[in-house]
Amino acid sequence: MMEYSITLPSKPRVVTEEEHAGTYEIDGLYPGYGHTLGNSLRRIILSSLPGAAITSIKIDGVEHEFSTLSGLREDVVTVILNLKKLRFELLTSEPQTVTLSVKGPKKVSGGDLTLPGQVRLLNPSSYICEITDGTKIEAEFRVERGLGFVPREALKKDRVEIGEISVDAIFSPIRRVNYEVENMRVGDRTDFNRLRLTIETDGTISPRVALEQCIEVMITQLKAIVGFREEELATPAHTQAPNTTDISASTNTTEMNSEAMKTRIEDLDLSSRTISALEKANIRTVGGLARKKEEDLLEIDGLGPKAIQEIKRALANFGIVLK
Repeated sequence: MMEYSITLPSKPRVVTEEEHAGTYEIDGLYPGYGHTLGNSLRRIILSSLPGAAITSIKIDGVEHEFSTLSGLREDVVTVILNLKKLRFELLTSEPQTVTLSVKGPKKVSGGDLTLPGQVRLLNPSSYICEITDGTKIEAEFRVERGLGFVPREALKKDRVEIGEISVDAIFSPIRRVNYEVENMRVGDRTDFNRLRLTIETDGTISPRVALEQCIEVMITQLKAIVGFREEELATPAHTQAPNTTDISASTNTTEMNSEAMKTRIEDLDLSSRTISALEKANIRTVGGLARKKEEDLLEIDGLGPKAIQEIKRALANFGIVLK
C-alpha cells in the first residue's frame, strides 16, 4: 500500500561540539528535504542572528579614512580593517562607546581598549596597529547591536560629527556555516536524507544555541504565513446621501470597523476549544466570523449553542451581530 504522508525527521544530534564550533546531524529527512532545509538554515544562521560590531570610529587628527597619521606604521584604512576583526559582546541594547588612549612606541591590540561595563571583548590579543615613536593615539569607537552585514551607507546618521568615520558593520556572530547531505536508509527506502551542519561562531554564542535560534526564527516566519488573509467585510452602501454633519462620524466608524475586522480570533475572549474549532474551519479574524450566519457556525465540528453564545458576546464588544 502506497504511503501519502511525509515522515518527520529526527531532532538534531551532536556529532562534535566545542566552545566555538559544532557539527550536528538531522536524520530521516524526506528525499530532497536535506538541501531544502540545509540551505534555508544556513541562510538564516548567517543573516538573522544578532551580534555586536563597531559602526563608527573617531581618531584625533584623522578627518577621513584615507588619511595617514604621523608615527603610525599603518594607514587608517588598514587600522579600520583590523578594528573590524574585534568581536564584542554587548550586554545591553543601547550603543556603547569604547575608547583607546595609548602612547608609543607600542604594538596596539584589543587589550589596550577601555571598555564600559556593558561591553566585553572576546579577542583582546587581536592586533590593531603599531606606533613607531612617542606619538599618542586618542580614539573612540561606537559599538552597536544588529543583524547580519550592514553597509556604512545604511548606518550613517543625519548629523555626523567632524572626524567621525562610519564603517561597514559585520554583526553576525557566525564565522562560517556549511552543510552536507547524504542518503540514508529508512525502512525499505535508501534515498532519505541525512543533513549535517557544521557551525563556527565568534564565541559570543555557542554553536548549539545558534542552531536553536535559527530553527526558532524559521518556525516563527512560517507560522506568520499560515492560512490566507480574510477579506474585509464590505460596508453597506447608504440608501440616501448622508448629510454633512454625519460625514465625520461615518468616517470614524468605518475606520473603527475596518480595524475591528482585522482582529485575530486568538485575541477574543473565547475558550481554547472554540478557537481551535474556528481555526480548523479556516476562520481566523473577526471579519471571517462576521460573514458567517449562525446556522453556518453550528455546522462546524466542535461548535454548539454554548459556543455560539460565547461568539455572540465577543462580537458584541465590536458592535457586530451575527447574520
